Amino acid sequence: MDARDAELKKELNASLQARRELGEEYESALVDSFLEKVDQRIDGAVERRVRRQLAERRLTQARDARSPRVTDSWGERFGFGIVSLVLAVPLSAIGGGVGHLPGLLVTWLGIVGVNVVQAVRTHPGLFATRRPARDGDWED
Repeated sequence: MDARDAELKKELNASLQARRELGEEYESALVDSFLEKVDQRIDGAVERRVRRQLAERRLTQARDARSPRVTDSWGERFGFGIVSLVLAVPLSAIGGGVGHLPGLLVTWLGIVGVNVVQAVRTHPGLFATRRPARDGDWED
């Protein structure tokens, strides 16, 4: 039995004792008074439950809004990789032919850069550093 139940039981006992002392003519007023107290308890419990559920829903919505949405499929990523490699051959030939070794390096830096940007776009936390969890990070 929790403290609120014990308190309600005391209220009921007090109402019954008052009925015995005052007589039956006050019975309806005593019952109405007790039912009003029960109503207030129920309303308070329902209000707390609704507030908690609303808070949980808002927290869930906030987490969903922050979480990254991956909109492309595996096929799109695979296709991007294939296109990148296919275009790397003529770009390497042009960069190496025109600029020799520095031109080839710039070409491959560009190819790698485009692929890194694509990887970060599809996986936003890919290069993020993770901080170790501390005891104070968790809230009850």
